[in-house]
Amino acid sequence: MDGHFLTSAEELTEFYEAPSEMVMKKQIDFLDEGCRGFLEASPFFMLATFGESGADCSPRGDEPGFVGISDDGKTLLIPDRAGNNRLDSLRNIVENPNIGLLFLVPGITYTLRVNGRARLSVEPGLLERFTTTGKVPRTVIVVSVSEAYTQCARAILRADIWNPEKLAEKGAVPTMGAMLAAHTNGGVEAEKYDVFDREKLAKNPY
Repeated sequence: MDGHFLTSAEELTEFYEAPSEMVMKKQIDFLDEGCRGFLEASPFFMLATFGESGADCSPRGDEPGFVGISDDGKTLLIPDRAGNNRLDSLRNIVENPNIGLLFLVPGITYTLRVNGRARLSVEPGLLERFTTTGKVPRTVIVVSVSEAYTQCARAILRADIWNPEKLAEKGAVPTMGAMLAAHTNGGVEAEKYDVFDREKLAKNPY
């Protein structure tokens, strides 16, 4: 592959057609009524961050509408629910506030992209606002929105991810326990971990 890598924006544009006028004009710098409706229906998004250690992308999910909106659509409020405590995304935000978010709604083939700058808040009233099942988030990610726009449906249509007939069959994908056992050179017992993880999440996903 040597000699066939693109190394500049000028080279890149030689291989692609220019975006249409509509594609460029659809980008706005706040969350309008349509964006709000999409966010209220979305139970899941992916959070991309970048810090001194590099890039990271993590999944975030909860009941539809778990992300708050304030300041006339200029600010997103994201409660940080319980996770693995690696803090990869949060550490990146402290080091570099630039973030990207991709929201999905089950059954809907287009997505909503939001870019902006983030800060981490521990303001008591804000944390209390996002209490669920009696648990208060440790932090709330406060995002100043700079870009919001819809992404066309081609990727999801090609993947056909909302088709129930395409759900993975049991055993078709390695279990998390099996992967952890391999990644830790046997430090984790696969079957034992899978049972523990399944029971733990069933009791309290938060």
